[in-house]
Amino acid sequence: MTRLALLRHGHTEWNRAGRIQGRSDIPLDIEARAELAGYCLPSPWDTASIWSSPLSRAAETAVLVSGKAPKTSKALTEMNWGDWEGQRGVELIAIPDSGYRHIEEWGWDYRPPNGESPAELWARIAPWMDGLTGDNLAVCHIGIMRVILAKAWGWNFAGPAPFKIKRNRLFVIELNPMRAQPEPVRLLGREA
Repeated sequence: MTRLALLRHGHTEWNRAGRIQGRSDIPLDIEARAELAGYCLPSPWDTASIWSSPLSRAAETAVLVSGKAPKTSKALTEMNWGDWEGQRGVELIAIPDSGYRHIEEWGWDYRPPNGESPAELWARIAPWMDGLTGDNLAVCHIGIMRVILAKAWGWNFAGPAPFKIKRNRLFVIELNPMRAQPEPVRLLGREA
């Protein structure tokens, strides 16, 4: 059986400010580094192949929780938010002609100006997933996680999502056939 566990990277200053990071290589903040250093991976994920986005916030999260340098894949790079990168969603939603919408109103073909749609992101990530074998853990971004989980849950970016992405949890997907485990797995606290 091939499985993929998804873990969202730790906080950055932009996350805390509500800014859209996309492909900007914003590092983890000091608080995130301290928090993540207190976690480790539960079994069997501590022996899985470790992957990450090439962006530093994901790669550093992978090292902090696994103790290993991850393999990186460009396929795991965050969704391209185009012209909205660096802006705040709360401000964009207040501008009637910005085109910005809540995720429940996206659909698969929703695209930020000069950005990437969920369908385009899936076309980028699916070949990487098809090459996986055994247990794999990917430290990545909320956009990547949303698209993979949407496929696994059969959600079409219409109405409320059947999942809630939280930090410090592994969202496990069984591949071939693709299906999500209903509950995420919490990271373990390191023993002092």
